[in-house]
Amino acid sequence: MEESPGEGSIDKSRVLNVKPLRTLTPVFSAPPSSNSFPQGSAPFVCVPPAGPFPPGVSPFFPFSGIPNQSVPSGDHTPISSAVPINSFRSPEPPSARAANGNAGSSRRANRNNRVVEEDGYGDNQTWSSQSISQKRTRGKKDKIASPDVDMDVMVENIYQSYNLVEFEEARRYNGDKDSVGCVLLVFNLLRRQIVQLEDSKEATAGQSRRPDLKAGNVLMTKGVRTNAKKRVGAVPGVEIGDIFFFRMELCTIGLHAPIMAGIDYMSVKVSQDEEPIAVSIVSSGGYEDDVEEDDGLIYSGQGKEMDQKLERGNLALEKSLHRGNDIRVTRGIKDVGNPTGKVYVYDGLYRIQESWVEKGKSGSNVFRYKLGRLPGQPDAYKMWKKIQQWKDGIIPRMGIILPDLTSGAETLPVSLVNDVDHEKGPAYFNYSPTLKYSKPVPRDPFVGCACNGACLPGNENCDCVQKNGGYLPHIVNGVIVSQKSVIYECGPPCRCPPTCRNRVSQGGLRVRLEVFKTKDRGWGLRSWDPIRAGAFICVYAGEAVDDSEAQELAGENDDDHIFYGTRIYQPVEVLPGDLNNAPNLQFPLIINARNAGNVARFINHSCSPNLFWQPVLRGNSKEFDLHIAFYAIRHVPPMTELTYSYGMVPPEKADRGKKKCFCGSPKCRGFFY
Repeated sequence: MEESPGEGSIDKSRVLNVKPLRTLTPVFSAPPSSNSFPQGSAPFVCVPPAGPFPPGVSPFFPFSGIPNQSVPSGDHTPISSAVPINSFRSPEPPSARAANGNAGSSRRANRNNRVVEEDGYGDNQTWSSQSISQKRTRGKKDKIASPDVDMDVMVENIYQSYNLVEFEEARRYNGDKDSVGCVLLVFNLLRRQIVQLEDSKEATAGQSRRPDLKAGNVLMTKGVRTNAKKRVGAVPGVEIGDIFFFRMELCTIGLHAPIMAGIDYMSVKVSQDEEPIAVSIVSSGGYEDDVEEDDGLIYSGQGKEMDQKLERGNLALEKSLHRGNDIRVTRGIKDVGNPTGKVYVYDGLYRIQESWVEKGKSGSNVFRYKLGRLPGQPDAYKMWKKIQQWKDGIIPRMGIILPDLTSGAETLPVSLVNDVDHEKGPAYFNYSPTLKYSKPVPRDPFVGCACNGACLPGNENCDCVQKNGGYLPHIVNGVIVSQKSVIYECGPPCRCPPTCRNRVSQGGLRVRLEVFKTKDRGWGLRSWDPIRAGAFICVYAGEAVDDSEAQELAGENDDDHIFYGTRIYQPVEVLPGDLNNAPNLQFPLIINARNAGNVARFINHSCSPNLFWQPVLRGNSKEFDLHIAFYAIRHVPPMTELTYSYGMVPPEKADRGKKKCFCGSPKCRGFFY
């Protein structure tokens, strides 16, 4: 006689009589059933800011060439040679000396697709009641004027700038690294410009602003997406460890199709019938029953309100258990830079090892699926956990030389690490987070804004906002909207507080950085924290010098820590910016950081960089100080080296100072200056 299960136990052998799901309701239009693509179609092109541009638009500095290099003369107090308290020296040898939370007020997206707000939404574009009240009670002194911008025109300009008309059908359904990068870059540019436009408008109480969904919808409508054809296994152009800040990004590149649901599945034909199999899951911590393991995951099925049923995603996971197919897993991790947001990390391929039903914490029956990570894949999620343990002091950072080489000069500590060889640090230099001018510089007159509170988008009485075209150049989190020929920041004459959104480059570091020894490029810079596209990284500090001084240093073969704003910058994957009102830079900025500088002096060159530099003018006593700020071109995962292009010298100087490049990029030129 068959033994019956005991009281309170779950019979795992019981098979529910549920028919397979035969039709799927796509979020967006499905790709054509045919796998054939047009032959001889135009090659895929993603045009950078150097061109070609739409009619009436021309290249802009620093991508068009060398500006006016006239050097002013005059006297200025030289930089003091005294060694400050925060100076850095190479440490002496020993002989010479004695998680993943479930935070946020936004509603979580559950796996039955009933919630309309995404748990990865982290840019805080939904105005709080206090913000709405402040905007509605402002007087005429701070009158808000929404610039007259046509959304369709803005989208069309981006569409034309990147030549997305040529986004051929073959790349739309089967992508590669270039097409994935282009789609993500355009998505984030469009999203940020939508945020900037909506920031200048009066908010409506109770109305949620979702620029990520709007941007994704625009791109989907125009067919600007890639890997639209569902597949089992890896997605072309997406690498393990890639990060995303919005679920819509996963959708536009074909990593995970549903915007809300945590299980993505497709139908496969079995004999005369079809059955669903899972191809991807997003484990965002939205379910209380999710359990993480070092090399695996115990994942809960769909449905929260009652006993779960073996249908839809649950059925697909059960079928995948028996078929043994690979499943992509993307982990959702709390965004340390935004408590209400998530960072999504692609963690590679898994397979379901077993499944069962048990009572969840809510008392309902829950399907549980144990997934194991396939061996031989690069670590992604495990690296995130290790970094968090470094921050919490649970485990030490191996190879650390100094916990903070800035000696407290920065808002966040900057570690000095060498886990490659026995070198104890870079050559002696004074750590200084500021830029100093050795000669006076003619500047435009500047009075400063009279904003008693923070400068607000669209304020027609704010001189700083109006100099930026009626907008603030940054949205929240210190993210720049797009690269411009120059942006204007508030300065000492302005009445706004240090926390004003128009003082981003003056607020110090926003991510935890480390200076580390590379294998073949000397010392480099990378971050413990994830960096989103457009995020501010740091300024370039040191001493502003003229061209003759820079030539003397170059003649001494001692220009390793010099920033040249005078060079020609070849097209790179940066944002098409505002080409109007380009400044007359009478003093092209060259910065010598050999003796005094900050973390920027350690940023190495790459032919495929992940940073770009932006000229910033700060108002200062009826004049402007010119500075250089670095921003992220795209999302940068933790422990990825930060790089920018050092630019090209004029043809007449091309035979001088050429150095071999070790950036390792597929687009490497083989040399740099």
